[in-house]
Amino acid sequence: MTASAPPLHYGPEAIRAAVGFEDLLEPVSTALADFSRGLGDSPVTVFAPAGPDGDVHVKSAWLPGRAIFTVKVATWFRERARRGGTPGSGIVAVFDAATGDLRALLEDEHHLSDIRTAAAGALAARVLARTDATVLGVLGTGVQAYLQVLAALDERPITEVRVWGRRPHRADALAAALRARRPNLRVTPVADPRSVCVGVDLLVTATASTEPLVHGAWLGPGLHITAVGADDPTKAELSADCLRRADRIVVDSRALATTHGDLARVRPRRDDLTELGEVLAGTAPARRDEDEITVCKLVGLGVQDLAAAEVTLARLTGQAPARRQPPASGQDLRRTAAP
Repeated sequence: MTASAPPLHYGPEAIRAAVGFEDLLEPVSTALADFSRGLGDSPVTVFAPAGPDGDVHVKSAWLPGRAIFTVKVATWFRERARRGGTPGSGIVAVFDAATGDLRALLEDEHHLSDIRTAAAGALAARVLARTDATVLGVLGTGVQAYLQVLAALDERPITEVRVWGRRPHRADALAAALRARRPNLRVTPVADPRSVCVGVDLLVTATASTEPLVHGAWLGPGLHITAVGADDPTKAELSADCLRRADRIVVDSRALATTHGDLARVRPRRDDLTELGEVLAGTAPARRDEDEITVCKLVGLGVQDLAAAEVTLARLTGQAPARRQPPASGQDLRRTAAP
C-alpha cells in the first residue's frame, strides 16, 4: 500500500490574500452551468445547534472531469463574535477525485463562502439587471451585503447606493467601507426598507431576516433583485406578493429553492423557475426586456465551493499567477465598523 502525502493546510489570512470574488466569476459560471446540465451532485444539509444564534451548513460537491471533490462545513455563531472573532467560521476539505485521499484543508473563516456567493451575485447582475442600472439598494449590513454591492459595481454602471440595516451604526459602517473602496460612489444610509427599494434599478437582500422585508407594491418596472440572505427554511426576505409580482424567478437550484428560504413559503411549480446555470449556459434567456421584473434567489451550492477550492489551491500552490492587489473581503468591513 502506498502512503498518501499529508494534506496541505492553509489558514484564513493566506486564503483571503490569495483569492477574491473577481477570481471566481468564470469558474463559478462554469460550475453552475454544469450543475444545471445535470452533471455531478451537490447535496446540502443545514442544522441549527444554537437556534437563531448559530447554524451549520454542510455542502459537498463533485463534477465529472474534476481532479477533486469537496466537503464544506460553514458555521455562523453569534457567540463567536461576542468573544472577539468573526461570526462565520468553517473549513473546506478537498479530496482527490481519483483516490479519495484528503489533499487539503482550507480553514477559510467563511471567506470562500462569502466570495463564491458574491461571484454568483455578480453573474446574476450580468445577465438579469438592466445594462443602464445606476441606482442600487441593499438590505443588510454584513460582509455579504458589502461584497454583493462591490460585485454589482463591476457589472453595471452603478453611481448611487442606498443602505438599510436594523442597526443604524452598522449601516453607517457599511457606507464608510464602500466609500473607502470606491471613493466616487454616492452611498446613503436610509431609515427603512421601503426607502431602499422604491426607485432603484437593482436590489440586493443580504439579511438573516425570518420575516419578509420586501413587498410587491415597492417593485418598479425593470427592477432586478438578487436575494442571498434567506438560505434555510427558517428565513425569508421577499414577501409572497413580491414573488408573485416578479415576471421571472431565477434560482441556483430548483430542488433547493423550493425547500430553503423565500420560495419555500410559496411553493412555486418547478417548471415556473429558471436556473441561473441555464441562463449562463445560454439554454435559457437572460433579461428579455427593459420592463421585466426579475428575481434571482440564491441559496448557495457546493459546486460553487468546489470551483472556489480549485482556484484557491492553484493560487496557494503556485500553479496560478498571484494576485496583483489584495482582494475585497470581510476584513475591509470589520476595519471600518463602528464599535
